[in-house]
Formats: sequence, C-alpha cells, structure tokens
Amino acid sequence: MTSHVLSQLRSLEAESIHIIREVVAEMQRPVLLFSGGKDSIVMLHLAAKAFAPARIPFPIMHVDTGLNFQTVLDCRDRWVERLGIQLVVASVQDAIDRGLVKEEPNGSRNRIQTPVLLEAVEKHGFDAAFGGGRRDEEKARAKERVFSFRDDFGQWDPKNQRPEIWSLYNGRVHQGESIRVFPLSNWTELDIWSYIAAENIDIPDLYLAQEREVVERDGMLFAVNEFTPLKEGETSERRSVRYRTVGDANLTAAVASDATTLTAIVEETAAVRITERGATRGDDKVSEAAMEDRKREGYF
Repeated sequence: MTSHVLSQLRSLEAESIHIIREVVAEMQRPVLLFSGGKDSIVMLHLAAKAFAPARIPFPIMHVDTGLNFQTVLDCRDRWVERLGIQLVVASVQDAIDRGLVKEEPNGSRNRIQTPVLLEAVEKHGFDAAFGGGRRDEEKARAKERVFSFRDDFGQWDPKNQRPEIWSLYNGRVHQGESIRVFPLSNWTELDIWSYIAAENIDIPDLYLAQEREVVERDGMLFAVNEFTPLKEGETSERRSVRYRTVGDANLTAAVASDATTLTAIVEETAAVRITERGATRGDDKVSEAAMEDRKREGYF
C-alpha cells in the first residue's frame, strides 16, 4: 500500500505555504521582510512556490542598516532579478542623515531599525509584513503567534494575542494597525538547513566554512573587515569559520567550522545545543530581554 504521510519537511513546507496564501487572501497589501539571511531566503523560496507559475503578488522590503556583508547584498539582488519582484529598500543611513534616528554609541543599528521599518510600513500602506522569525531562536519569539497583531504605533503586546485554533488565522485590522506574519514559526534551525540542502537553495557564501581572518572578542570570533577593524593591542588569525546567522557585519560573529557543504552544515547543526542568535549575535547580549524590548517597540 502506498503511504501518503508527509515527511517533516514537506509538512512544514505545506503549513508555511498555507499561511502565505492565507495572508494574500485576507490582507490588502502584504510585504515580505527580506534580509538576505537563510530564514528570509527560505521564506521567499516558499512564497515563490506558493504562487508558481505566477509571480509573487507582493513586494519584498529590506531594512538596510548600511552595515551589511556585501555577499549578502549580492545574494539579495540575485533573488530579486531571478524572481522579477519589486524590492523596497528602507535605509537606516538615510534616516540618520534626515534626523529620524540617531546613531547609538555601541555601534549597533538594530534598535534604530525600528522607526525606519515603521516609517516604511506607513509610507507604503503595508497592512501585513512577513518575517522569518522562528520560535526556537529566542524567548521573545517563542511567545509570538503566527499572526502577530501590532497596534497603530506598530507595537507588540505579548498579552494581546489572538487564538489560532485549527490553523485559523485572524487578520482583521483597523486603519493604521497591521499584522506581522511568521510562516516559519514551527521550523527549527535544523529544519531550515535540511530544507536548503534538499531544495539546493541559493544562499550567501558566508554560511559555508572557509579560512577567514578573525579576531576573538568576548569569546566570539569576528571577521576582520571594514566594519570590525582590529583594535589597539589585538591580533588576528586565519581560521576555518562560517556564519550561523547573518546580521550587521560589526556585531555578527562566526563559529569555528569545517562545514564546506550543505550536507556538512546539516550534520553540524544537528549536534549543536545553543541557538544561532545566542552563539553569534552580539546585539542580543545587551540584556536577557533585549529582543522582547525591541519587539514591543515595533521590531520584526
């Protein structure tokens, strides 16, 4: 007898595609938040599958901090050209120049991304924004529903969550309100890498191990580049490293690794016991509630 039971990956894929289609059916003007990282790439790949052979019926938006790895921007542009979709760029540097936000002393632009994102959402009239957050990444994201309601200030209240029973999602919003949607909520980092390997999805080469010049700071390995030059008294070394997550180049660390193929990354990921954000994102080490504080302000 032929079995029709879906594999774990195909079940997750089907759930995500259902969520993406539901948003397009319910909402007036959705947008997909795209950073060029592995999660947003998988989300965009799923969106392309959801509406094939037609084009994706909504634009993608990159909140550009101006501190990106160039290889990530190159990968972003390849996806835009390949899929023939509209790219909206909300520039943090432009917002700084206009006086909308001010640079923070610690060099992080994560917190000041929020006003830039909210301004772009209002300017373009987006009432739903797809985000690539997963519940296994971080405590605040574990609290979030698939359809995450945001008030007319773009703020998130974890106590004001709508029930999601039997995969029924409530996208009703009033003027000025919006919904953040997380199609990858139930995926894990291992699921993401297994899917990328199974689908042979195009990703930035930062995710693959190679010899890079790095410096160790606070127990983390940072690539030496224009955003993270050596400080006085520091010395760098050549090590085989890769990135588990991609954020601003000045705050995202690499991990020691020999995983030069997608298969090797899957095997390596299956053995780790700390999330990628906890292991490599310096901006999340500000406090235990760093992510939740930003989400309350309107962050992804």
